[in-house]
Amino acid sequence: MPSNASLAHYAILTAMLAPAFFLTATAALLTSANARLARIIDRARALLRDLAACPDPETRALLEQRIVVQRRRSVIILHASQLLYVAISCFVATSLLVAGDAFFDHVFGPLPTIMAALGVLAMFGSSLLLASEASMAVKAVNDEMDDGHRFANRPALAAFIAGDAAKKHGRDGDSAG
Repeated sequence: MPSNASLAHYAILTAMLAPAFFLTATAALLTSANARLARIIDRARALLRDLAACPDPETRALLEQRIVVQRRRSVIILHASQLLYVAISCFVATSLLVAGDAFFDHVFGPLPTIMAALGVLAMFGSSLLLASEASMAVKAVNDEMDDGHRFANRPALAAFIAGDAAKKHGRDGDSAG
């Protein structure tokens, strides 16, 4: 039969593992946030290229508005990522405090629980920001589709889009196929 000391070690290790599950979830959210940030940056760069090549003032204004949206999205993702890094720090600190608490005869009191709760709150805040950014992304795509439909019959924009599409497919904008 195991002694009380060996059971205490198992209890400590078990308590230290709980934050590891939160770390896994936080890492998954952070990976998602980083991928989203990369897509936002790619989209902003494409909009900037389109803006530099666009002669039409109305279309330029539209592109500038889209760039502003991408900038807002990138800031939201940045804040979400920062909160996720805070959460990771809190969960690591929780594990260390649990071990230290056992080693130093429970001198840390509620501190491990407080750190875990702070980590969960940071994760929660980050999740809210990520949800907000996802809504902005969908709205941006819907706005672009609406603008595409609205401007489809405008000759200047149609020519610009046709020329841009031709460049992307390795054709010049003047050829018909």
